[in-house]
Amino acid sequence: MFIDFEGIDGSGKTTLSNLLASRLKRLGYKVAHAREGGELQSPTARRIRDLTRDARLLEMGPRAEFFLNLARDAQQLEEVIAPALKRGEVCITDRYLYSQLALTGGGRGLKEEQLLPSCELASQGLWPDLVILVDVDPDLARLRKRLGKVQSGKVNDADSRKGLVGAGLAVRVREAFLAQARKDPARWIILENNDQPLRVLEQRLVEAVVARLEGREQPVQRLVPAPTPPAPGAVSVDDVEERFFQAVDSLEAREPQLAAWLLNGIPGLPAHQRRLAYAERLPGLVARSLNGLDDDTAWTLRDVLSASVPVDVAEGLGFVTSPRSHVLRQRLYAQAPAAVLEGLKRQDSPEAWALRERGLKDGHMAAVLLGLAGVDGEESWVVREAGMQRKLYSEVARSLGGLSTERAEALREALIPHDRLAVLKSTTGLETPVAVGLREQLEKGALKLVLRSLTGVDTPRAWAMRERGAQSTKEALDSVDGMDSPAAWKLRASAARRWPATVVSSMRGLPLVAETRALLERILEEQAGKLPVLRNAYAVVAQARALEQAQRPARALAETLGVDAGRQEA
Repeated sequence: MFIDFEGIDGSGKTTLSNLLASRLKRLGYKVAHAREGGELQSPTARRIRDLTRDARLLEMGPRAEFFLNLARDAQQLEEVIAPALKRGEVCITDRYLYSQLALTGGGRGLKEEQLLPSCELASQGLWPDLVILVDVDPDLARLRKRLGKVQSGKVNDADSRKGLVGAGLAVRVREAFLAQARKDPARWIILENNDQPLRVLEQRLVEAVVARLEGREQPVQRLVPAPTPPAPGAVSVDDVEERFFQAVDSLEAREPQLAAWLLNGIPGLPAHQRRLAYAERLPGLVARSLNGLDDDTAWTLRDVLSASVPVDVAEGLGFVTSPRSHVLRQRLYAQAPAAVLEGLKRQDSPEAWALRERGLKDGHMAAVLLGLAGVDGEESWVVREAGMQRKLYSEVARSLGGLSTERAEALREALIPHDRLAVLKSTTGLETPVAVGLREQLEKGALKLVLRSLTGVDTPRAWAMRERGAQSTKEALDSVDGMDSPAAWKLRASAARRWPATVVSSMRGLPLVAETRALLERILEEQAGKLPVLRNAYAVVAQARALEQAQRPARALAETLGVDAGRQEA
């Protein structure tokens, strides 16, 4: 029997396919997994996959990508799948030709009927007896995928070619998979992986597959676990805190790592109470979840966790620049030098330079360069020149982040032939000639990075690009984070149904005025059951409340003195 697992990245298909293989072996079946442990078993197929993922090959068109992916699957078929089936084994694959139809047809926009003849040729007439579509909300899949990178230490890995297109690709590919399943219900089983424990999904999957292996009829196409009863009533801004933490506590029982990860950057006592509860089991994720927090409880947790997970503590400092952060970075340096040095972005203080000089002496130039973003002093240019001499082109490019001087622009020009994506990242928030030129050149192949580089840019050209991008991917909304202009609100309102979680997150840092509340209420009413939406909504509310609380002493003093609090700085 030939069993194929399909689904978008982050759906859990690799995990579930390997669990199924293990269970079937224990039940006495002879099983071959063509992608055991997540790795293609054919060396030739692995090399082809590396080519299709290479982010430097942005000019590769969808047809070329399609034929390369077909070659990968054809090689897997000849080298692994067909021999296993000939031996009478159950053969499991993690992706097959259906993925190429979904990616190139649904994702890239080519017509499926034009692709099918080539897929038939690659298949040699051999198609799976059973296809398991692991279906998941794309926003949730993205959170899980990000968490997986953090846990595996790959958080700084570069995007693949597919990843550079933007999160909208996963939405389109998922829709294409569901359309394929609807056309062939006898072959496809849909397994939802949104809100059920892994053990429940595994058991339902094993039962369904064993029924097929034993020749018993499968009565339904969709394996729907018992739904989680929804919380009573609609969610509002005023009760979003309670509902969010209810969801986190429910999630903790089945996905504790994700529950801890959802607290990332969220201030306040309720979040800290849960961090304390997770700290012993998940110290690294708790440390990272303190990202950007500067309150006493956050510092206590960092002090407690610094001995066991120093790298995570350093990563979780974010852009905190208080005296406490300088002391902690100095203490962490011996155990986590790269994380400490990379965390010095935008810092030009004597304490920051003392750490950089120590890092250079210890041979950590790449990390020093990555931590120079936003720093424009003469010392920083000496380090960049040394980086160029050592051909650390990507790191030098990223060290230019936020700099718009002529000197920075000239260096970007020189770096484009070496790493244009790193140069593009360095233009975030800028509207320089290099930024404009790269955006126009890379809009098609690296839309995700192009749109994110527009963060904070308020020009007609930037808004036109956002409006085009919002039709296909959510990163257009990432680029309006914290913006309070009429154009930003217009874009949010128009994209609220298509990209609700990202529209909500784009309001983080804004006060809870009538316009903010109205849009939050609208999205919560329409999307209340979606955990990413609920999480982002609470993050907006929590940050707004924390900011308001921090401003109260200044306002009280201003009222006492009879000064307009909004004009004190002037």
